[in-house]
Amino acid sequence: MRSYSLIAPAKINLYLEIIGDGPDGYHELAMILQSIGLADQVDVRSITTDSIRVHCNHPQVPTDKSNLAYRAAELMVKQFPEAFAKYGGVEITVNKQIPVAAGLAGGSTNAAAVLVGIDLLWKLGLTQSELEELGGTLGSDVPFCVAGGTAIATGRGEQLSPLPSLDNIYIVLGKYRSLEVSTPWAYKTYRQQFGHSYIRDSDNLAARANAVHSGAIVKAILDKDPREIAQKLHNDLERVVLPAYPQVLQLREVFANQEGVLGTMMSGSGPTVFALFESQQQAELVLRQVREAILDEDLELFVTRTITHGIKVSLSV
Repeated sequence: MRSYSLIAPAKINLYLEIIGDGPDGYHELAMILQSIGLADQVDVRSITTDSIRVHCNHPQVPTDKSNLAYRAAELMVKQFPEAFAKYGGVEITVNKQIPVAAGLAGGSTNAAAVLVGIDLLWKLGLTQSELEELGGTLGSDVPFCVAGGTAIATGRGEQLSPLPSLDNIYIVLGKYRSLEVSTPWAYKTYRQQFGHSYIRDSDNLAARANAVHSGAIVKAILDKDPREIAQKLHNDLERVVLPAYPQVLQLREVFANQEGVLGTMMSGSGPTVFALFESQQQAELVLRQVREAILDEDLELFVTRTITHGIKVSLSV
C-alpha cells in the first residue's frame, strides 16, 4: 500500500471586486487570493477495492458524494480509468484544522490535495496547469488551492495570474463556529442591490478585469509593503453581508479599533474576518484583546501568516 500526506492551506481574499455578469451567467470577478498557514492535512492511500472512501475528524463535514474531496477522486477515476484499474481505489482521510463554512476554501483545498495525491499515487505525471484545469471543473477556488501563493484571479476565480509571493505577513482570523453565510445568497443579494451598476459588455468586462493588474493593491504587493496592502484591502460583498450579519460587523469593528492592526476585512462571502500585522507578537496581543472584548465562546480566533505555496507533500509511505 502506498500513501501520501498532503498539507492543504486555506486562502483569504485580499481583494474582491464584482465586475458584472459573465456570458455563462456567473458573476465576473477580479480578486487577489492569498494562501495562509492555517491548513488541513489530507492523507490519500491506495486500497485494494475499486471504491472511494472519505473519512474526516470534523462531524460537520460529509463523507459522501457531496464532499468536494470525494468528487475530486471521482473525477480522477473518470479521467484516468486505466490508472484506476491498475492501482485500485483510494481512501482519503481529512484532518480538519480550517474552520468549516468559513469562506477560507476549506473544501476546495481538500479537493486540490486529492487531485495532487492521486496524481502521485497513480504516477500520472500531470503538470500543475493540468491539475489546475481539472480543479476548475470542481469549483472556482480549486485551481488557486493547487497553485497557492499570491495570485490575481478573474472570471469566476479560475483564471489565475501569479504575483510575487507574500511571505510572513501575520494574520489573525476570527470566525463564529455556529455562523454560516451562504455564498449564493451573498452574490444573489449583491446582484439585487447593485446589479444596476454591472458591466455586461464582454469587451468592457475584460478591460475592467485587466485593470486590477495595474491597480494600487497589486503595486503594494509588488513593493512587498504590508502597510500599503492593508490600506488597499477591498471586498464588495461586505456591502451586503455586514448589514445582514451584525456579529460579523462587530468583529470587524473590534479588529479595526485595536492598536497594531494594519487593516481588517471580511474574507470572501464571510463570515471569517481577518486582520493583518507586521509581527507575530502584535498578532498574538490583538488576539488576546479581541478575546477580552468579545466574551463569546462561539468565536474562534487563529494566528497564522501568509505563505508562498499551495498543496505540499509532507510525507510519502
